[in-house]
Amino acid sequence: MQNHNSKFKIYVFSFLLLVLCGCSMVEYLTPEKPPYNEQISECYNQIKLKTSTSADVLGIIRGSENELLSQSKSVIVSSGQKKAGYKNWFNMVAFDENESTVRRKYLLIADEKPKVLFVEPREGLIFNCEMVIESDVLNKPYSNENARRIAILKQVQENANKDVDDVSKDNKAIAICGMLINQALETVLLNLDESPALAARLNEPNGVEFEHTSFNKGKIQMVVTDDVAAVKMKLGSFARHFEDPNSPKN
Repeated sequence: MQNHNSKFKIYVFSFLLLVLCGCSMVEYLTPEKPPYNEQISECYNQIKLKTSTSADVLGIIRGSENELLSQSKSVIVSSGQKKAGYKNWFNMVAFDENESTVRRKYLLIADEKPKVLFVEPREGLIFNCEMVIESDVLNKPYSNENARRIAILKQVQENANKDVDDVSKDNKAIAICGMLINQALETVLLNLDESPALAARLNEPNGVEFEHTSFNKGKIQMVVTDDVAAVKMKLGSFARHFEDPNSPKN
């Protein structure tokens, strides 16, 4: 009897929220359809720098009924869209033309209607990338380590822009996602140019926090190991769970 009463209270509470919040609550209570964020991320995690070949990548990110596959001579991207265009994502990979192995990989998830309640802004963006950084950038003499980190992040932005441009000509959604990435990285770099000392926090677990015009708050982390830079960035509602690798689960 007690269990029945608890369920009844939940139903009443849900109904009241539905009445008070209208369509936005309908969207929240409607079950999410696949692919879920962790499924999209799994493709990214399976791809390995300097090891995975183009055949490996095609086997991992071949376009499903929810995704479109685009490619150039050196870049492959699988992109998708749902929630009537309010959610976009892609997994993108760039290759070493001489060795045909992965040189750079990217994950982007932009969601205007994620499954979050009472959080402003509700919109969120996830951007992860790993890339091999050229030796002339890594080994150039810098005034200090902060200057070196800023130079590496600028190279990340340049490479990301180039790879997006290579495959965005026949897919407008990829071009828009690329603009979101560039805008966010540009905001971070402006902050670092004004306060270079912030770059010291880039490799910390909580990263560097910054203000973003569209997503309010954002956080970014960059860890450089040997010649590989790994960047993690979350904006908006997703930034609240920055240190959790498994969030958000929708």
